[in-house]
Amino acid sequence: MSDVKILLVKTSSMGDILHTLPALTDAKQYNPDLMVDWVVEENFSQIPSWHPSIRQVIPVALRRWRKSWFSQETKEEKIEFIKTLQSNNYDLVIDAQGLIKSAFFIVRHAKGTKHGYNFKSAREGLASLFYDIKHPVSWEQHAVNRIRELFSKTMNYPLPTTQGDYSIADHFLHQDAANNLNMNTQPYLVFLHSTTRDEKHWPEEYWTSLLEQVHTLGFKVKLPWGTSAEKDRAKRLASKFNHVTVLPKLSLAEVANVIAHSTAVISVDTGLSHLTAALSRPNITLFGPTDPKLIGGYGENQYSIISETGVLKDLHPSIVFEKLQKIIQL
Repeated sequence: MSDVKILLVKTSSMGDILHTLPALTDAKQYNPDLMVDWVVEENFSQIPSWHPSIRQVIPVALRRWRKSWFSQETKEEKIEFIKTLQSNNYDLVIDAQGLIKSAFFIVRHAKGTKHGYNFKSAREGLASLFYDIKHPVSWEQHAVNRIRELFSKTMNYPLPTTQGDYSIADHFLHQDAANNLNMNTQPYLVFLHSTTRDEKHWPEEYWTSLLEQVHTLGFKVKLPWGTSAEKDRAKRLASKFNHVTVLPKLSLAEVANVIAHSTAVISVDTGLSHLTAALSRPNITLFGPTDPKLIGGYGENQYSIISETGVLKDLHPSIVFEKLQKIIQL
């Protein structure tokens, strides 16, 4: 096959970006000469670079720009972004975001045949007005498979029936960066205790109880964090235990490296739980108000424990510990 240059638009959020990776793997298998440039929010610009199909990452700052949309500095950055976008002629422009803002500001300016979801399939139907070719894609499937279907219809190859492959685990397993984080050969777990929405938090006393039980299994536990509030929570959780370590402030790539070398992960519903799935690590995700059917962990060894009441405080630590023991024994 000849070289095919694609511009992929999937700007956020972390989970949505990770959900796009298996579609890239499918497309690369169909056409090994595929070259992909990816427009992504600046805070997540590391993620696309982990996939072997990516030629160039083009950061965009829509989230930051909207705070001062009409300032001179923002105006200059937007102009520079559009220049970068239009410096290439693409065979295909694929908008996997399906939002009006990304379609209007990014897809509209790109050079190439524009593909995206049709009116009923896009998250915001009016975004489809900016596409040359619109594809129907069912909502009744996991987000990963929706994007895989969009790619298959855009590039006209059969939709694979096998489970999608994120193709990023090797990026971390074959590098020596783990040594810089003082990770030794002793097995450890990662507890992803932080999330942005209060109703998705698991009570601290439950994390504490789980840490006590995990100690009996002989595992160390590592606690990453992103904000000062998350750091304070991690310190409180670790304060009573010698087997628990609060990690230093890490980049997203460094957090990924910690997860990639772990034995297993326990997480609340957060972007890092999707990163764990993408890295093929066993993960138990705790769900309260969210239905994991369409946006839960996708991949091998991904387990969901759902509160029967929809409230996480009703999910007892003993249930999680019992599941963890079974996973470790596999």
